[in-house]
Parts: sequence; structure tokens; C-alpha cells
Amino acid sequence: MIPSVLPTYNRTPLSFVKGEGSWLTEADGRRFLDLGAGIAVNALGHAHPELVATLSGQAQKLWHVSNLYQIPEQQALADLLVEQTFADTVFFTNSGTETAELAIKMARKYHYDKGTPRETFLTFEGAFHGRSTAAIAAAGSEKMVKGFGPLMPGFRQLPWGDMEAFEAAMDDSICAVIVEPVQGEGGIRPMPEDQLRALRAACDRTGALLIFDEVQCGMGRTGKLFAHEWAGVTPDIMMVAKGIGGGFPLGAVLATEDAASGMVAGTHGSTYGGNPLGCAVGLKVTQIVSDPAFLAEVGRKAGLLRQKLEGLVAGHPDSFDSVRGMGLMLGLKCKAPAADLAAAAREAGVLVVPAADNVLRLLPALNIPDEDLAEAVERLDTAATAFESA
Repeated sequence: MIPSVLPTYNRTPLSFVKGEGSWLTEADGRRFLDLGAGIAVNALGHAHPELVATLSGQAQKLWHVSNLYQIPEQQALADLLVEQTFADTVFFTNSGTETAELAIKMARKYHYDKGTPRETFLTFEGAFHGRSTAAIAAAGSEKMVKGFGPLMPGFRQLPWGDMEAFEAAMDDSICAVIVEPVQGEGGIRPMPEDQLRALRAACDRTGALLIFDEVQCGMGRTGKLFAHEWAGVTPDIMMVAKGIGGGFPLGAVLATEDAASGMVAGTHGSTYGGNPLGCAVGLKVTQIVSDPAFLAEVGRKAGLLRQKLEGLVAGHPDSFDSVRGMGLMLGLKCKAPAADLAAAAREAGVLVVPAADNVLRLLPALNIPDEDLAEAVERLDTAATAFESA
């Protein structure tokens, strides 16, 4: 008999009833150090007092009116994002998947309105852009697309990091290039800065648009507000979600005026997107995370965590191969099965997130205290020891 909750997840048998900072409490009272942060969502940890106050304060005033009206909280967040980024305009959504849908529509509409319609997007193997029919067509992996055909046409996947294949595919028929500056689900794989710059140059040469998917790697996770800033390049369109809401469902598509020129009244919409509750929380998150002092602390904590993880790898050469990633978006490349090591970590009271390429993702809250980082690595050490002796 099918359960009342559609069984599309293999859920771990844990039921959390309370969160505080980087700690989660299970219904039976056990406490776990959370290095997953809801898959990079809880950027400021659980029950951050400023976010709680912001949400409860807004909830007592106004929840929802729809985009038929002006929404001051939405305007304030859009203004801040425009001030802090390359973008001239912002559309708010409820999720990363919705941002992918709009980014794809925006790019195709841009070329259509220019009088030279283009349909083909170049994407990269290992990518994850959401679960909609367009997003799974963009990623193209068998795991995501099997059984869901016919797929939306117009997407061509290229090998990750193969710039010869990319250059061979780029011509004036390409609508846009979609890339995660750091792949998350694909196994914490940063695209080298010179390759990001090459993508920008190729798009400029051919007239294609460059779309960055920063749903997982954005909002301060790499030590800059957005990961592409490390390469000194900017996209035409950017997808943002997860961390921007600090746990409240919120996403955004950021774009230049030119890239967004085709999206006039009636071309897109969202009933809930940009509602007062979400945007009030998103504004507070962005105000905190965009502060240069906060980002500097993310960088310092990232260096501390990476150093400790390198020691962990050295101490357990049969379990771990290496550390990779940027900022507080780190991956432990495993020699033993990552899923088994994740289970051992849970037994030791620390939560990590498996990814492709036999990698464990470590995505802690950006404000995690140093002592919690030390405790987390100690527990990972305990987990690896227990796994190796089993």
C-alpha cells in the first residue's frame, strides 16, 4: 500500500523536532550536529533570532496579497540585490526549480525578440538545475530523465571541464550556456576560474547568454556573496534560491536589463513568488550575508574547516581520498562508499549529505561557531574509525 506521503525519497528514520544554531534535536532527545543545513538552505542555522523576529513580525502584519499589487518588502529586497550584484532587475520565485524555468524562458524570449530565434542550450554533465521537465532536460542524466520522456528539446550536455568540446559546440545558434560555478549534486566540483572566463568570452563572441545557477553555491557560501565573483566575470542571468530565504521558501532570477528585455507584462508570473513573508526574511538574510565582515568570517571558518578535514583524510586513508570545494561548500571524496560513511556519521551524531562521484557534502551554516566545526570533525573521525573497525 502506498504511504500517504508520496515515496519519492528514501528518508532516513530521523524526526527532528527542534533546531538551534547548528544543532538538531530528534524526537527521542538525541542531538545532531547539522553539516547539511537543509542542503545549503539554512544559511544562518536553525531558529536564528533575527530571522525569527523578522518572520513573526511580518506574519502579524501581512502574509500574502499576490503580485497584482506593489509589495514593499519585495521592492526592498530587489533593490538590495541589484545594488549588490551585476543585475538590473529581479523576479522572485519560491524555489530553485522555478528559477530554472524562468531563466530558460527569458533566454529564449530574448533571442526571439531580437528577431533571431535560438533554441539550443549548452549544459554540463553532472549538473543539477531542478526537477521540472525543462530542468531535467537541461541536466540530462539518466537518473533524472528515465521514464519522463519525451523531454523538452533544445539541450545539449557537454563533458564537465572539456573546453575543447565546449568551443566546438559554440556558434551563433546557441541560445545560452547554463552552468553551476560550483556543482553541488554533481559532487562539489568548482569550475576553474579560467574556464568561467572562457565561457563568458565565448558567449560574448557568439551572442549567446550566460546563465549561472547559484542556487546552491550562492548567498555567501564560498566566501563571496556569489561564487562567480571569484573569477571576476558576470552572467547575463543568474538563478538564486536555497540560502536566500534562510529556510523560508524563496528564489530569485537576477538579470541584466538587456537579457530581461523580452519579459514584459504577461510573459511570466507567480501567485506566491515575492510574497511579503518570504521577502521580509530574504531581505534580512541578504543584509546579514552581504556584509563584508560576515563574508570574511565565512572565509576564515572555511580555512579552519578545510585544515581539519585535510587532517581527517590523512588519518583515514582507507575511507577518504581528498577534500575539494570552496568556502563552506566542501566535499569529502571517499574511497569507501559515501552512503555507508554518511550512515556512520549519523550514528556519531553528525549529519552530512551524499552527492555524486562518491562524495560527502559538508554545507554547514555560514555562521557556525568554531567549536561546532571542531566537534563536527571529531565526530566524523569517530564515524570513520567505527566504520573501519566494523
